[in-house]
Amino acid sequence: MDLKPKTLIAVVVWDLPLRIFHWLLVVGVLGAYITAKLGGSLIDWHGYFGVLVLGLLIFRLIWGVVGTVYAQFASFLPTPARLQAYLDGRWHGEGHNPLGALAVFAILGAVLLVAGSGLFANDDIAFQGTWVNLIDKAVSDTISAWHSLTFDVLTVLIVLHLAAIGFYRWHKQQNLVLPMLTGKKLLAESDTNVCSNRYLSRFLFALVLALALTWVIYRGIPDYFSTTQSNTLPAATSSW
Repeated sequence: MDLKPKTLIAVVVWDLPLRIFHWLLVVGVLGAYITAKLGGSLIDWHGYFGVLVLGLLIFRLIWGVVGTVYAQFASFLPTPARLQAYLDGRWHGEGHNPLGALAVFAILGAVLLVAGSGLFANDDIAFQGTWVNLIDKAVSDTISAWHSLTFDVLTVLIVLHLAAIGFYRWHKQQNLVLPMLTGKKLLAESDTNVCSNRYLSRFLFALVLALALTWVIYRGIPDYFSTTQSNTLPAATSSW
């Protein structure tokens, strides 16, 4: 048996696009929360932050397929086998552990529900999502309630996420924040799967596609249906 201690080396686990996504998502969610609470003239900024969050989520979904090894969802999908291995103390990996992966998917899912429902939401005063005119007012009011509820769920998930970071920092002596700033983690040399830096073309593809889809969702679809409806109004009126 080889009793020689493993050499620890600093390995890039979280690539730069993933780290930028993470911190911009923090800014977007925090900005949306603050502007929603303050309301008034800032309510338009609530919508802008919502669009930022939506665009970031679209990018993350794309990057989770075409991104680097640790950014791909397949690398940390919390399957029953991985969860059981983690609970039994047999799991070894460089990225998110299975429980952490559950938290990641839960937070991303909640953020997606909040951003998606925001497209149909209204506050009966000064704000309405860009898709409000595509549905009945009663339906919009119902979705607005869901929007508020899912934001509360997201808040709880974020608090639990921060608590987990504190637990790992003070009880397991693992700093989970620093790697999300530098991208690097100390790992055993024999256990590493090097994150390639050759991803510029994939990043540009993901970025352009995310920007295009965000524009289509935020402006393209509402503008198309608005134009279609306005073009049909004269004919409908004259027929009447």
